[in-house]
Amino acid sequence: MSAYLLQQIINGLVLGSMYALVAVGFSMIYSIVRLINFAHGDVVMIGALSTFFAFAVMGLPLWVTIPATVVIGAAVAALIDLLAFRPQRGAPQVNGFITSLGVSILIQNVAILLLTAQPRPLRLPSALKANLDLFGTRLSVLDGLIVASTVLALVVLTLFVRRTRLGIAMRATAENPHAAQLAGIPINRAIMTAFAVGGALAGFAGLMWGGRYGQVDPLMGFVPGLKAFVAAVIGGVGSLTGAVLGGYLLGLAEVMLVGFLPSDYGAYRDAFVFGLLILVLLVLPNGLLGQSSEDRA
Repeated sequence: MSAYLLQQIINGLVLGSMYALVAVGFSMIYSIVRLINFAHGDVVMIGALSTFFAFAVMGLPLWVTIPATVVIGAAVAALIDLLAFRPQRGAPQVNGFITSLGVSILIQNVAILLLTAQPRPLRLPSALKANLDLFGTRLSVLDGLIVASTVLALVVLTLFVRRTRLGIAMRATAENPHAAQLAGIPINRAIMTAFAVGGALAGFAGLMWGGRYGQVDPLMGFVPGLKAFVAAVIGGVGSLTGAVLGGYLLGLAEVMLVGFLPSDYGAYRDAFVFGLLILVLLVLPNGLLGQSSEDRA
């Protein structure tokens, strides 16, 4: 394997890790309430801005900034559910879809109003930018931490969903919310937990996104959120394993497109992403690991 190919694979795994974290939140929320929450991408932006203010403005150390960012992401996502989506439980699905778009636009415009659309530099400690030599390729410490922390976060999430009472309640609610409610499970708490966990992962992804690319702005969550949604659909929306698989496949495919096609085609990477989505859905309407199910209100 050539060093150049290995370098592109590493870059694809780093990008796919960030997509996977956000895609898992999309799938988790959809599996429980059959809602595509387009405001989820804006939680990525909130995580990045929280990192900027905590680390760059307030001067807090990273070991304080990281958990603070995760908590803020979880709190914002839970608040979105409480204020925007909980009052509409049982309403037609289109209501939730329109509401999520409205919440997304509201968050973006409030952020622009308060902070302006001016990008702000986010410079993490220089030690994280140091390059490690890996079989003739360059891997920064930050990139290695992104992949490792994503894998760790997904393992912890799996254990949480499978082993804890709240996780089991979330699974039961996703399987059949009416039966879960009759069994005494507080489904509103289970749903809010799904939003909070997804928001925590999205906030963490925003920290990594801002740190890797070196700047943050109020509109930065839109494209990563949209691509993470594509990853969730490719993997099979509603499947957490599918979301992870879709995230890594999309990250690798996007990097390979830029890395191996002529440079003139690099500007069309977003068109390639959505073309890939259409192709997958034409062949596998439920995604790679999705299962057919009846729509619920």
